[in-house]
Amino acid sequence: MKTEILGISFDNLSREEAKKAGSAMLHSPDFHYVVTPNPEFILAAERDSEFRALLNRANLVLPDGIGVVYSSRILGTPLKERVAGFDFACDMLHVLNEMGGRLYLLGAKPGVAEEAGRRILETYPNITLCGTHDGYFQDSDPVACEVAQANPDLLFVCLGAPKQEKWMTRYGAITGAKLAIGLGGALDVFAGNIQRAPAAWQKLGLEWAYRLSKEPKRIGRMAKLPLVLVKATHQRISSKRKEGT
Repeated sequence: MKTEILGISFDNLSREEAKKAGSAMLHSPDFHYVVTPNPEFILAAERDSEFRALLNRANLVLPDGIGVVYSSRILGTPLKERVAGFDFACDMLHVLNEMGGRLYLLGAKPGVAEEAGRRILETYPNITLCGTHDGYFQDSDPVACEVAQANPDLLFVCLGAPKQEKWMTRYGAITGAKLAIGLGGALDVFAGNIQRAPAAWQKLGLEWAYRLSKEPKRIGRMAKLPLVLVKATHQRISSKRKEGT
């Protein structure tokens, strides 16, 4: 079931339901891609119609950002819960480990994907890390061919939005992967370069505040969270006025 939030149609799923949906995709012979929009994505999609279309065409659109969940409540169409992209990625690694499947990591600075892969294999030893490539490339064609030759089941594309979404939709099927997930800076988290907020902060919906305390330079990006809430409020008020006329 889809829930539209400011132009983006989100799948209204719990984390467990998202895991089951992702597992079905990993066991399918076809290519699928998953996006994890946060408030920054929503604002970018307002200005970029191609980006908005790619988000809405994804096989799964998961709300990665408490601002998306709050906006859904303001609009009167509450989402079940936030499903963070990193959490979904971990769930897919669990499924892939049970399958004994193949993983490819694409993105981040040189050396980060390799370290992320090493740490992932410590937790999920049945996974085969079939390849890595950093995100600092100009020509995507040879990179896509390299990924295809590695024959992955699961592909993490960590190039930042909207580059990663555009890359997945153009090259994903070529790679032969069953499932590709756009994950922004997740490889730095897997590699241990960035720490996630403690569980208590996550449960309170304050992961953004924790990140801001650790990286004050993110203040410009974090300011987009209240802007999305304001837009949601305006849309709700406008809808009520139309209903009253």
